[in-house]
Amino acid sequence: MTKVKPIGCKEALKHLLAYLDQEVGAVTHREVEHHLEICLTYFSRAEFEQSLKTRLRDAGRGTVRASLEKRIKTLFGRFDSKQKAGRP
Repeated sequence: MTKVKPIGCKEALKHLLAYLDQEVGAVTHREVEHHLEICLTYFSRAEFEQSLKTRLRDAGRGTVRASLEKRIKTLFGRFDSKQKAGRP
């Protein structure tokens, strides 16, 4: 097995959703997976996003209520604002 190239948090976050959807190539998959193993900050976000996706899928609905979608986007917006400000 080849050695995995370490990637930073920004790079891991850039690929996180595609990784969770299994829409990345094998190399990127290994890089993100390795990053999640060593970085607790993004592992928590990955766990949250995977849990959210699972719950939405298990709900058996093809669409999400607009109010729920708005709340989710607001939460992600707050998270992104904190990350840009350098706060955990």
